[in-house]
Amino acid sequence: MVALTLPDGSVRTFERAVSGAELAAAIGPGLAKAALAVKVDGELRDLARAIGRDAKVEVVTAKSAEALALIRHDAAHVLAQAVQELYPGTQITFGPATEDGFYYDFVRPEPFTPDDFPKIEQRMREIVDRNLPLMREEWSPSDAVEHFEAAGETYKAEWVREIGARGEAISIYRQGEWLDLCVGPHLPATGKLPKAFKLMKVAGAYWRGDAKNAQLQRIYGTAWATEADLKAYLTRLEEAEKRDHRRIGREMGLFHVQEEAVGSVFWHPKGWGLWRTLENFVRGRLRAAGYVEVRTPQLVDRKLWEASGHWEKFEQGMFLAAPRSAGARAEEGERVYAIKPMNCPCHVQIFNQGLVSYRQLPIRMAEFGSCHRYEPSGAMHGLMRVRAFTQDDAHIFCTEDQIVPEAVAFCALLRGVYRALGFDEFIVKFADRPAVRAGTDETWDKAEAALRDAAKAAGLDLIHNPGEGAFYGPKLEFVLRDSIGRDWQCGTLQIDFVMPERLDAAYVGEDNQKHRPAMLHRAMLGSFERFIGILIEHYAGHFPLWLAPVQVAVATITQDGDDYAAEVGQALADAGLRVVLDTANEKIGYKVREHSLAKVPVILAIGKREAELRTVSVRRLGSNAQETLALQDALARLVAEAEIPGP
Repeated sequence: MVALTLPDGSVRTFERAVSGAELAAAIGPGLAKAALAVKVDGELRDLARAIGRDAKVEVVTAKSAEALALIRHDAAHVLAQAVQELYPGTQITFGPATEDGFYYDFVRPEPFTPDDFPKIEQRMREIVDRNLPLMREEWSPSDAVEHFEAAGETYKAEWVREIGARGEAISIYRQGEWLDLCVGPHLPATGKLPKAFKLMKVAGAYWRGDAKNAQLQRIYGTAWATEADLKAYLTRLEEAEKRDHRRIGREMGLFHVQEEAVGSVFWHPKGWGLWRTLENFVRGRLRAAGYVEVRTPQLVDRKLWEASGHWEKFEQGMFLAAPRSAGARAEEGERVYAIKPMNCPCHVQIFNQGLVSYRQLPIRMAEFGSCHRYEPSGAMHGLMRVRAFTQDDAHIFCTEDQIVPEAVAFCALLRGVYRALGFDEFIVKFADRPAVRAGTDETWDKAEAALRDAAKAAGLDLIHNPGEGAFYGPKLEFVLRDSIGRDWQCGTLQIDFVMPERLDAAYVGEDNQKHRPAMLHRAMLGSFERFIGILIEHYAGHFPLWLAPVQVAVATITQDGDDYAAEVGQALADAGLRVVLDTANEKIGYKVREHSLAKVPVILAIGKREAELRTVSVRRLGSNAQETLALQDALARLVAEAEIPGP
């Protein structure tokens, strides 16, 4: 007998092993028709696979969270079949699902172009219409190698040899007469794949991601459960293109990047003003929450990184430094310095200076720390991915009993910061132990339990993100949703019992004995560079007044208003507002248009009449309305509106 427990707690019993399809049919014909796959004790499986033991099961349909990944994985296989049918002799390599779609890498002498996409998409639709069953088979490594070599699939044959050498099963999925090497799972047939897919672009890629290997052609696509979802996604992409922070940043005069400093940002005065406003906002929130601010060195001997465990994990991503002169090198000996890629080991060094009593805990240590990490040059993307960045980093040293209240306090702090910056919606992922990690399983059990308890106390609903924790501890990942529905992982909270042990951090407890503190790693923005890029795209450059790089433009209508305009500009600047004065010999319509393109929230138009009456004509960005106010009234209103939000 096999007893299968359904999500509602009911139990279905069978006298023999049953497939997921048979289970769905036993529940009802509607579910049998809608079924795409089955989860067995949390493991996603094909509907055709037998369930031969008691288990908790869930039938996956198009409404399930797992459906999109299945759809996108199948779309990749259908793409590969379509390409090989249309372009015989093309080799296939890998084709996974991605966050918003899928891709497949091909080997073909002739280049693919977007002009090929309509023909490929049409063939994909035909394959869907064929309703080909997807059947899993297990082959011996020798049979698989023989098949792929005979078919001219040298890349697949190479991968089979490697899998076979590890003693793993060779899993093949047959799609009609076409087949591919894949671990699955898949939809039961191509007819279950919605036709809500679209090919997006073609790009170069390297075999197995190694630049030393042959270059492949990667075709990217997107796939969704419905045509409406696909249309909404494409609309979102169009809107994202309009909001590209690189273009808006250039139009607003905020920053630029150039080849002589790959991955580093040249901040212009307006952009740096935005940065400082954001930094002062965060600093004020930290001060109110009981944090102390520190500053740690940029160059740190590799010995510290070895002791912390970062050298083994991140050495390939570190920039190294050594003296140039022979005399200095002789004086330094064999010392090698790393430009710090993160701040945490340095914060432990501050904690370790002197004897810390339990009465002093928790210690909340914050730093706007400048860090450098090597990112491949092809991965650079404006502010979103850089080599030189500043983290809003902090570490909380506390007792184990203080973990939950400190985590709850941080979550409240983070919520307030996000709301003030215009993000009311976020999700939280729980990332547990990775395969390669430091510390014992017992330590990880304790850290994961503590983090789950903290999340529960903070009222967080968690999404499991398996294996994505840091090498020293589990973490919560806070994912913001922007104004056009895109998700951005920004904040993190990590519990670490490993680094205090490795770096010999200790405090004196109530029993006069030394104890290891718990170390909470936390960030809200992540990196300033990336978060500013997110803000630019979230607001499309139309920042709220308090955050705007330039808050007010004072523009003259006629030269008769020049002297008064200068007086108004000075009064605004003296009140702490960021102001530009525009007395150019241009028509007011031209000035309004130029400052509107620069996304200045408020324009004060001043002519002869305003100068005589000591008033200003107020225009708001995006509005044709105009309001005339006395200077002091306008000043008071703007100062109040531009105040940095407090806790």
